[in-house]
Amino acid sequence: MIRTPLRPLARILDARAKGENPDAIERENIRIRHEQMRDQARQRAEGRLLVLGLFFVVAFSVVGTRMGLLATAEPTEPQVEAPGSRIHASRADIVDRHGRLLATNFETHSLYAQPPQMIDPAHSARALAAVFPDLDENELLADFTGPRKFIWIKRKISPEQMQAVHEIGDPGLLFGSRDMRLYPNGRLAAHVLGGASYGREGVHAAEVIGVAGVEKYFDDHLRDPANGNKPLALSLDLTVQAAAERVLYGGMKLMNAKGATSILMDVHTGEVISVVSLPTFDPNNRPRPATTGDQSDSPLFNRSVQGVYELGSTFKIFTVAQAMDLGLVNPETVIDTKGPLRWGKFRIRDFRNYGDTLTVSKIIEKSSNIGTARLAMQIGTDRQRAFLQELGMLEATDFEIVEAATGKPLLPKKWSELSTMTISYGHGLSTSPMHLAAGYAAIANGGFKVQPTILRQSGPQLGERVFSERSSAAARRMLRKVVTDGTASFGDVAGYAVGGKTGTADKPRPQGGYYDDKVIATFASIFPAHDPRYVLIVTLDEPVDTIGDKPRRTAGWTAVPVAAEMIKRVAPLLGLRPTVEPRELTDIKLTKN
Repeated sequence: MIRTPLRPLARILDARAKGENPDAIERENIRIRHEQMRDQARQRAEGRLLVLGLFFVVAFSVVGTRMGLLATAEPTEPQVEAPGSRIHASRADIVDRHGRLLATNFETHSLYAQPPQMIDPAHSARALAAVFPDLDENELLADFTGPRKFIWIKRKISPEQMQAVHEIGDPGLLFGSRDMRLYPNGRLAAHVLGGASYGREGVHAAEVIGVAGVEKYFDDHLRDPANGNKPLALSLDLTVQAAAERVLYGGMKLMNAKGATSILMDVHTGEVISVVSLPTFDPNNRPRPATTGDQSDSPLFNRSVQGVYELGSTFKIFTVAQAMDLGLVNPETVIDTKGPLRWGKFRIRDFRNYGDTLTVSKIIEKSSNIGTARLAMQIGTDRQRAFLQELGMLEATDFEIVEAATGKPLLPKKWSELSTMTISYGHGLSTSPMHLAAGYAAIANGGFKVQPTILRQSGPQLGERVFSERSSAAARRMLRKVVTDGTASFGDVAGYAVGGKTGTADKPRPQGGYYDDKVIATFASIFPAHDPRYVLIVTLDEPVDTIGDKPRRTAGWTAVPVAAEMIKRVAPLLGLRPTVEPRELTDIKLTKN
């Protein structure tokens, strides 16, 4: 800055020459200098105030923003977390063979409390107990007034419940968003889907994990982000499943059974189109496992794969098919059926006296225990066991639900000649209905083993050959005769040429022996018999037909009518049109005009 002199010489000399007072010039310069100093000081002070003001504005903005974030944040239970341990809640959908939704994720909320923030714990406890009847008011009050700072109240709540809690108005009751597993069809296919629950969970998210059925079997696949949330496509047909469940439930009630199961399988692919186990449950609200009593009475028990039963005379067709395949007999071979058949102190009898001899075909048609046992004696123990092993009857199935691994067949401790005879007609060996379905699929498809699967397949999945096409065709004709002329006459469905075999087995007592008045009734069927596409197994636990003069428990009176009604309902849904059953040329007589 240039400093101006107070008494500039030029102006002083000029003032004196004019007769003016030179001191006035000095006073004027002093005034101007003071004004400049004052203006500079004011500008400096105003700048400092502006900087200080901006500082306070920024500081208060930061503090206010942080306070707002803290006020709206949802606190979590204190815990130690490793870096990268974020909870992944996403889970792929499950759909049926036509892409219809069976299981999906649904956005919901959890409810928790921060007792230190609560205004009126007593009122909140009372109001929450009114909204959630399963909660105890006294327990809630004890938690709210205790030392804890964080309390889970509900892991998932509905929008209506959330609104009701909002109306309580207590700031200590807070919500956290999360996903839950939703089964939009309720009880439909419950035993296949199984259910899901929460694993690791926090306020903002919870890990959805499978606990049973395909949800648990394919848990890693469903949770894997690498799959891009691509739906898991099952072999089930939602429409067929709904019809099968409705018919089976009605049949179970009509026949006074305590439980029932049905399996509908494609004989060429092994795809299970429908599988039902009753009683059932809602996977949206999965009940707790039973801790006492008979586990098979629990609605969680899957009778189709976990239930291992003596399936009675349905096994006879396997014995006959093996005997024919070994070249021991043909359908017209005459077998001695005079009874009773003695083996030591044991006696094998038929349900009725069918005469001293029967052809192999008639043994199946009439369901002769004696005739089947004599065929088993010709086959022999080693060959019978090897055949059943090859058919998959001696091990748990690889069906893709976790419960299937527990359905291991019950084999005799010593596979004696007597065991060989009784197993030939379905006693002494306990298997699941799923095993039976796979066995009948091999008969229906020409003799090829199939693997039961719950996954949709792109085409036939035939395994190794277990018996010849010729034996398979002969066995199919015998099964058709059982329906048209034998023990399953109620199973005939016009236009669908049903073939099948009944099986009625006394139910074993837990302490040993058998009940006199309790049976497992089964009808194993194929349709259409002349060109089989599907196998249907229907099993009723302790059925009793009380319509007639006396109670009837045999499968012909109980399981067969239920299966016939089911075929009548589901066959059109499967795209099968009623047809006229083709006849062999030997049945046609030529006449001359």
